[in-house]
Amino acid sequence: MAYVIKKTGVLIISLVLISLLAFLAFQIIPADPTTKILGTDYTPEKAEALREQLGLNDPLPARYLNWLKGLISGDPGISYSYFMPVKEVMQGKIQVTAALSLFSWVLVMLFSIPMGIILARFQGGHLERTGIVLNQVFMAVPPFFLGMLFTYLFGLVLQWFTPGGYVPFSAGFGKAMGYLFFPALAIAIPKAAKTAKLLRSSILNEMNKDYVRTAYSRGNSRWAVLRDHVLRNAMLPVITYLAMSLADTVAGSIIVEQVFALPGLGRLLLSSIGNRDFPVAQCIVVIIAFIVIFMNYLADIVTQYVDPRVRLN
Repeated sequence: MAYVIKKTGVLIISLVLISLLAFLAFQIIPADPTTKILGTDYTPEKAEALREQLGLNDPLPARYLNWLKGLISGDPGISYSYFMPVKEVMQGKIQVTAALSLFSWVLVMLFSIPMGIILARFQGGHLERTGIVLNQVFMAVPPFFLGMLFTYLFGLVLQWFTPGGYVPFSAGFGKAMGYLFFPALAIAIPKAAKTAKLLRSSILNEMNKDYVRTAYSRGNSRWAVLRDHVLRNAMLPVITYLAMSLADTVAGSIIVEQVFALPGLGRLLLSSIGNRDFPVAQCIVVIIAFIVIFMNYLADIVTQYVDPRVRLN
């Protein structure tokens, strides 16, 4: 219990620091949002009145505390570009990014676990050597390059989807997820390669332990030992890595969204920074940071309960 309390305290402190850094980062950018909002109607008098209305004349600590209070209560302010609450601007965007991240994470599990088991099962054979070479190649290829490759091959050449187009969830869940398949695949392949390598190494490490030799002495085959004894222990570090990789898929989604022109948080973040729409940009940065930190927090808690060795330490 003390371990959970300690990790929860670290989580809260980390989130507060991230929110402070995100707020300060956008405050030091030399730009006056009133110029963007007023446009051709700009006058010094109107600008001053708008600054007062938006609270931009308040001291910096007061502005941060007001913004943090609104963020916690679910009201992170008004968008400077859309003139509507930030949560309404982000509502549909979060759905796209969340669906893409979860879809790619599922693909990581579907590809990596069987591949890691196969590579360990056929250790020393041609299949393992070929798999290791392909694994290294996939690990080295960044998601945005795979996205461009998929766009050219499957979009322009084979015409399996329309590059730059998007099928919303209102048109049907299956159609929307079908369009997200190639973006999710571009994110999943490098992650799956890393996860398969980790699982293979974990399995081979377990295969050298005493309980495995005892299982062999009882007449069990290599596959039976792997399935009934080794895999359960070898999966412990992989489970932790998979929990942490969910946060990585969110970061990968931000990049891949640009390649496939998906209307998610990634495109909204870049456009908000370009338009000096700081309330939206700050909120997106905090959300992404929260997901990354929270998933690492969950990974630590799950590992502590699943692996007795962590509890002993």
